[in-house]
Amino acid sequence: MRFAFEVNGEREVVEARPDEMLLGVLRRELGLLSVRETCGIGVCGACTVLLDGEPVSSCLLLAPLAGGRSVTTVEGLGGEHPVQRAFEEVQAFQCGYCTPGMILTVIRLLEEIPDPEEDEIRRYLGGNLCRCGCYVKIVEAVKLAASELRSVARRGRT
Repeated sequence: MRFAFEVNGEREVVEARPDEMLLGVLRRELGLLSVRETCGIGVCGACTVLLDGEPVSSCLLLAPLAGGRSVTTVEGLGGEHPVQRAFEEVQAFQCGYCTPGMILTVIRLLEEIPDPEEDEIRRYLGGNLCRCGCYVKIVEAVKLAASELRSVARRGRT
């Protein structure tokens, strides 16, 4: 079946089986390789995308259900998002497999909680697993990104 949706700000029309997950469509039809399959059951976060701004496991979402909606992958951030820069600055990754999903989840976290405490960060990222164990650096990156985003917001108000 064919359906249209917005991906990283662009309207896309793709072909998918009714029982196919969004993860496969994003990778196969659109070549978005930051969306990664690991567990296939929605517990690791490697396949996280933002669906209308909310983090979802694309390995669990039937692709046709994304029809008419907006999907953001890390490719859509352009490499200059403050969360991306913070992850790079503090080296909050080792192998990088979990990083795209972490970044997208952190973006939503900081929209909801602009100045999160460490326990809030850890709780919010509970669905994103880092097999390399970079959690200390990830928390550091979240705090740095939060500070940068608050600073940008203050400059915008003056």
